[in-house]
Amino acid sequence: MARKAPAEDPDDSRLRVGPPQDHAAGLPAVTSSLRHAHAQMGARRSLLTLLSVNQKSGFDCPGCAWPEPGHRHRAEFCENGAKAVAEEATLRRVGPGFFAEHTLSQLAGRSDYWLGQQGRLTHPMYRPAGSDHYRPVSWDEAFAVVARELRALDSPDQAAFYTSGRASNEAAFVYQLFVRLLGTNNLPDCSNMCHESSGSALTETIGIGKGSVRLEDLYEADLILVVGQNPGTNHPRMLSALETAKDRGARIISVNPLPEAGLLRFKNPQRPSGVLGSGTQLTDLFLQIRLGGDQALFQAFNRMLLEAEDEAPGTVLDHDFITAHTHGFDDFAGQARKTSWDDVLEATGLPAQQIREAFQEVLAAEKIVVCWAMGLTQHRHSVPTIRDVVNFLLLRGNIGRPGAGLCPVRGHSNVQGDRTMGIHEKPDAAFLDALGAEFGFEPPRPHGHDAVETIRAMRDGQVRVSSPSAATSSPPRPTPT
Repeated sequence: MARKAPAEDPDDSRLRVGPPQDHAAGLPAVTSSLRHAHAQMGARRSLLTLLSVNQKSGFDCPGCAWPEPGHRHRAEFCENGAKAVAEEATLRRVGPGFFAEHTLSQLAGRSDYWLGQQGRLTHPMYRPAGSDHYRPVSWDEAFAVVARELRALDSPDQAAFYTSGRASNEAAFVYQLFVRLLGTNNLPDCSNMCHESSGSALTETIGIGKGSVRLEDLYEADLILVVGQNPGTNHPRMLSALETAKDRGARIISVNPLPEAGLLRFKNPQRPSGVLGSGTQLTDLFLQIRLGGDQALFQAFNRMLLEAEDEAPGTVLDHDFITAHTHGFDDFAGQARKTSWDDVLEATGLPAQQIREAFQEVLAAEKIVVCWAMGLTQHRHSVPTIRDVVNFLLLRGNIGRPGAGLCPVRGHSNVQGDRTMGIHEKPDAAFLDALGAEFGFEPPRPHGHDAVETIRAMRDGQVRVSSPSAATSSPPRPTPT
C-alpha cells in the first residue's frame, strides 16, 4: 500500500554544523512539503488532501492552532502542516503481520520517528500478559478488555483519561461525558503540559482563560511583541500574518534567548518577492533575553510607563480605562515602582540601552499585541509573568479594542475547544450542574488529576488504568498500565 518504503532513522554520522539560517520558507519549504506528501500519499491523494487543508469546506490542519484568514489561499498550509497531514493521510499500513514480525523489545529500541514512519494501524492490538508481541483483536474484544479493567477498579478515581487537542469537539464532549458517568474528573489533557499557566493567569486577570484578539487585530496593530515563541518553527503560517502586519506599518519586537530565522526574514512562497526576491524582514528589534527573564522585562516596562506618566501627566496611561475596567491599580503601581534596575539587568541579561530602545517602541505605539507561547509558559514563575504581561497592556487600555490585546499561541488545533467541551480536571460547578441536569445523573465533584499529577499517581500505583483519547498512527511502544 505504501508509495515509498518507510525511511530509516537518520544517520547521525552525516550531521553537519553550519552557519545559522537568516531566513525561513521560500522554495525549499515548498519542495520539502511536496516531497513528504508524495512519499506518504502519492501524487493524486496529496493534491486532493492538501488543497482541503484549512479550507471552509475542508478540515483544520493538525499541525498547529493558528487561525485562518477570511480570504484563504488555495495552499493554506505550511511545511509543518504538509508533513502532519501526510503522516495522518499516509497510505502506509501497519497490519497484524508487522507485530508478528517485531517483538515489543525490538519496538522499544526504535525511535519515535521510525515508529511514526511505519504507517497507520489497521486493527486494535492487545498484548496478553507475559507476551512479547501484540496480537490483533476485534473491536468487541477491545471494548471487553477496557470494560473488564474499569470494572475491576476499587474506585473510578483509579482511572485517568488523557486527551489531545487533536480531538474534535464532538468526540471531546462524548469522552468527558463517559468519564463523568464512570464517576471521576481525572481528565488530564495536553493543555496541562503547555498553556495551563496562560489559562490560569488570564482567568485571574481578565476573567477568561483565552486570548483577547482575532487574527485581524494583528493586521491593525502598531506594535507586536513576539515573546518566548518560535513561529517559524512551530506556527509557520503566523509568519504570513506578521508579514501582512508589516505591510500595514506594524513594528515587531522579538524576545527570545535565540534568534529564529523565520522572525529575521520570511520568504513567503505565495509571493513573487518570497520566491525571487529577498523576502520580508519581520523583526525590527531583537532582544536576546536570558532564560526566564521575561517577567523582569515586563516589570521594567511597567515601571517605565508609570515614570513616563509622571513626567507627562495624562499622556501615557489610559486613566479612563483603568478606572472603568480594572481594580487594584494603586497597589500595583506601588509595587511596580519598586522594581530594581539592577535586578532587571541581571535577570534579562539585556543592556539597559536596549531595554530603553524597546520602551521607545512601546511609547510610540497606540495599539499593541503581545504574542507568546511555551517560552513564557514553561517556567515556575510563568503565571506571574503572564500577569505582568496583562498589566502591561491594561495600563494603556490595550485589551478589548481593535489592534490590541493578548495572543497566547497554542499548539494543537482544538486545545481550547476541548476545554469548552468539558475536558478539564477542575470543572466549574455550573458546568457540572448543567451536565447532570441534561443527562440525568450526578457528576463527580472532587477535582481530578492533571497531567503531572496523573504521572505521579501512575508511578505510585494510585492510578491503575490510563487511557489516551487520540488514536496514534504509529505502532505503540510498550508502556506500563
